[in-house]
Amino acid sequence: MHEALNLTTTWVGILSLAIFVIAYYFIATEDKYHINKAKPALFAGTFIFMLIGAYIAVEFPSINGVSSPEQTHLHHEIKGLIYEIAGIFFFLYVAMTYIEAMIDRHVFLALRYNLVSKGYDYKKLFWLTGLLAFFISPVADNLTTALILSTVLITIDKDNQAFIVPSAINIVVAANAGGAWSPFGDITTLMVWVDGKGAFVEFLYLFPASFLGWGVTAFLLSRFVPKGNPPFTKGEEVAQILSGGKVIIGLFALTIASAVLSHQLLHLPAMWGMMFGLAILKLYIYKMSKETRIDSDGNVCPKVNVFDFIKNIENDTLLFFFGILAAVGGLHFLGFLEYFTSLYSQFGATVVNIGVGFLSAVVDNVPVMSAVLKSNPDMGADAQAQWMLVTMTAGVGGSLISFGSAAGVGVMGKLHGIYTFSSHMKLAWTVLVGYIVSVSVWYLQFEVMGIY
Repeated sequence: MHEALNLTTTWVGILSLAIFVIAYYFIATEDKYHINKAKPALFAGTFIFMLIGAYIAVEFPSINGVSSPEQTHLHHEIKGLIYEIAGIFFFLYVAMTYIEAMIDRHVFLALRYNLVSKGYDYKKLFWLTGLLAFFISPVADNLTTALILSTVLITIDKDNQAFIVPSAINIVVAANAGGAWSPFGDITTLMVWVDGKGAFVEFLYLFPASFLGWGVTAFLLSRFVPKGNPPFTKGEEVAQILSGGKVIIGLFALTIASAVLSHQLLHLPAMWGMMFGLAILKLYIYKMSKETRIDSDGNVCPKVNVFDFIKNIENDTLLFFFGILAAVGGLHFLGFLEYFTSLYSQFGATVVNIGVGFLSAVVDNVPVMSAVLKSNPDMGADAQAQWMLVTMTAGVGGSLISFGSAAGVGVMGKLHGIYTFSSHMKLAWTVLVGYIVSVSVWYLQFEVMGIY
């Protein structure tokens, strides 16, 4: 294989880094400029490689129709990057389709109704929404979970900020912490799993650290939740899961299982099992579309079409991940990530991996984790434990600041003007305490007791 190039000091390296920084500025200030984050991410990811291609073509041209070693190296890197992005892209594509199918079948609407109709007080609802976020996110992903449960918060009592703000922070922390111990819970854990840095069961060992870290933060936040009960209209229409909804839940569980088996036993990409699950969903929806269904009022139900689910998925989210992973891949090709690797040899894996959590709060955990994976640093003798540490810190650390994770950004949009950067930072110390607890539990479990 051709030796990696170092183009950091060339015009293409400097210009590419500038493009990445400018693009990330617009990603981070999405609410200020109202530019969807997918646009600058996709532009940066594609344009950087266009510049690299132009530089290689000029500086290392083909000779007599034969590609230069540098061109061959670029082709090899691009193919590997496409394979990596495709695996994540199609995995999320299927997961989002299933989530939209369950939304269509009123699965989450029924969940909301069951919560608000029980007569629970604010504190009990605070703990219930947090627990649901923690245990749903390992399957449904942290962003989807946070969006669903923040919607529930609005329906409970949209005018009570004393309840909504700590509850929103609780949901973000719980969704990120819950996503940290599952390969499906966060894009960062999915990246680590797909890259082969940890087997499926190894992520489960992060459960104690994730749960206790969230639990401590939730306990501290609960002290700010007011007493009393939220208003509820007794005449509100009962929400029930529509026909086929429970079957789709079961098919989603089967799809997740097929992804795990495909990756662990059949040595196929995880997305292959997910696409198999999509095929099963399409067959089931086809069966449903052939049946005439009558609702409780005697009306004929509209036909169900799987493409109605697909058109509702967050395509901007998929394109954002494509762009940001491509951009980081470009910086890796140019040689910038070698500087990141040097930190591990200078300060040690544990210190740097803990620092990754704080960095992910500011920069967002997806590009940070992509940089770690691309640089592939030497994690030392206990590499397995260290990869689990950086997986946990990147996921949990994103909760330290409101825009440090996809879940936080999503909730800020859903609770616009209520859950903000400033309202989060007033209670961010509770998240920091939980982060310290999570790292401490990891150290005790992995390093002292050797349980992993």
